[in-house]
Amino acid sequence: MSTPFPFTAVVGQDDLRLALLLNAVSPAVGGVLVRGEKGTAKSTAVRALSALLPQVDVVPGCRFSCDPASPDPECPDGPHEVGNGTSRPSRMVELPVGASEDRLVGALDIERALAEGVKAFEPGLLADAHRGILYVDEVNLLHDHLVDLLLDAAAMGASYVEREGVSVRHAARFLLVGTMNPEEGELRPQLLDRFGLTVEVAASREPDQRVEVVRRRLAYDDAPDAFAARWADEEVAVRARIVAARELLPSVRLGDGALRQIAATCAAFEVDGMRADIVMARTATALAAWAGRTDVLAEDVRQAALLALPHRRRRNPFDAPGLDEDKLDETLEQFGGQDENDGDDDPDPNGPGGGGQPPQDGGPREDGPQAGDAPARPEAGEGGEHRPSGAGAGEQSAVRAAEPFRTKVLSVPGLGEGAAGRRSRARTEHGRTTGARRPRGTLTKLHLAATVQAAAPHQRARGRSGPGLVVRRDDLRQATREGREGNLVLFVVDASGSMAARQRMSAVKGAVLSLLLDAYQRRDKVGLVTFRGSAADVALPPTSSVDAAAARLESLPTGGRTPLAAGLLKAHDVLRVERLRDAARRPLVVVVTDGRATGGPEPVALAGRAARLFAADGVASVVVDCEAGPVRLGLAGQLAGELGGTAVTLDELRADSIAGLVRDVQGSQGSNRRAA
Repeated sequence: MSTPFPFTAVVGQDDLRLALLLNAVSPAVGGVLVRGEKGTAKSTAVRALSALLPQVDVVPGCRFSCDPASPDPECPDGPHEVGNGTSRPSRMVELPVGASEDRLVGALDIERALAEGVKAFEPGLLADAHRGILYVDEVNLLHDHLVDLLLDAAAMGASYVEREGVSVRHAARFLLVGTMNPEEGELRPQLLDRFGLTVEVAASREPDQRVEVVRRRLAYDDAPDAFAARWADEEVAVRARIVAARELLPSVRLGDGALRQIAATCAAFEVDGMRADIVMARTATALAAWAGRTDVLAEDVRQAALLALPHRRRRNPFDAPGLDEDKLDETLEQFGGQDENDGDDDPDPNGPGGGGQPPQDGGPREDGPQAGDAPARPEAGEGGEHRPSGAGAGEQSAVRAAEPFRTKVLSVPGLGEGAAGRRSRARTEHGRTTGARRPRGTLTKLHLAATVQAAAPHQRARGRSGPGLVVRRDDLRQATREGREGNLVLFVVDASGSMAARQRMSAVKGAVLSLLLDAYQRRDKVGLVTFRGSAADVALPPTSSVDAAAARLESLPTGGRTPLAAGLLKAHDVLRVERLRDAARRPLVVVVTDGRATGGPEPVALAGRAARLFAADGVASVVVDCEAGPVRLGLAGQLAGELGGTAVTLDELRADSIAGLVRDVQGSQGSNRRAA
């Protein structure tokens, strides 16, 4: 087994280390979500934490890690008698992004069921992680139904399995840690809320600190055991401090004054529900125990807010994470009255370990940006505003998008086989079972009932004499499942002079932003093509970062002629390239235009020929008709007909104004009718 990188040797990232240690002291805090750019020691710190956790006593032979002092009365391997157990190190169980539901929660032991004719439960990763750490790298890429199961178990402290004739309940209490790179897509807001704490990490911009990071990493890679030995004393000290804080935790007093500050802070930042208040209370208590105190101070409440609230206060996915610390300080000061017994012990926040300060690792430390600081994000247009080709005379500055709204569901017709998501129907490895078939190649999902049904008529002919079922390869049946896939939503936006009226362009941007929000929630990839002047530009190549598309949209200027054909041809080229990269992901093209085409010879005919390329390829498409005024030419509707798609006005795009705009885009494929 390889030697892990020492936790105390991680340079900087103080907030990350503190959040992990607080959960080690009090797992009831609810876990940690670590967000940040790649290469910022997210995974290294998480994997290093497991070596610091105290050993656990378990019942010998129990697959569910029952505590011998108080065994679970409902343990599937029980009942166990109270008595002496054996000690083992705390486990860190890693959940792969591509894991199946069976691997996570467990399932019927198929081999024993068929060979011995008995029902036996085969535990999953949730059982392995009980009383340890469950780590999910790139948690934002995990299938939604797995995230739901995972967070339900984390919230209830137990896993319930009801499937294939098996009914099992077992304890599943673990420290849940997820890491993610926001550039690859976000978690749904309701799932963000289920993580107790969140930390934003970024690489230091201080040269001295970066030098120390490289120096330590090279030393570790050259001689892992020798490097770990250099930090052994610091590791022992932190491990002992975790044990001491756990023992002190039940004695920590959370006074009414601190509770008022917690409630006032959550109310001031308008967080939803009461989970934030509870998490802040548990975090503040853990901070006090970590500092060796039995009373919660205002400094603990402040630090708890910085860790527990940033991911809960975001009102829409495109808002930057973070917390207004000035507002936080004002709220704490306003509601800062203490109980008569508050603050008796160690009131000095700069005392030993006080005030929720991060642990001292005993090694070289340099000043630098705190790990919890959000990385600097350039404003739209920073470093040279993105200007599409053809910008010049008549260009108008960018206008702000109107308020976004909930849009009607746009989906691709048919049954796809793309990446898991929430937009269009697809054959998936995960989802509801719709039938069974003979396997083509390797069997991946056994349909037990269909397999037994295929084998049952042949048991006498096969000489069955025992309780087991005689099954041959020809009897095996593959389960067919249907779920939802994410699509490539490619926006083709007209930014020409005909769209340049400020109020009109604001509405157009608001509509596109609304569709981007929908794409974010449905786990799509998005791309953005704009056209104006004399050419079209790929403003954003297909990406999972919907935030980037929103930023490009916000800085989009308008003006010039309307090279509609150029925009469509550019979009067709983008799809061709993307099809080579990811052939299974089906595209949905959303053209936002009034349908006018100007510039060059025969612009309307050229645009029609470009549109028919999409129809010939069977690409699902929607035209968002931006035409305004009392006289309407219906050009967008004609374009939709050429594309083989449907047209919808800006007003009709709203979810509350049309019934079944796209009961699949297919509903109007090949026709030019509007959804009503």
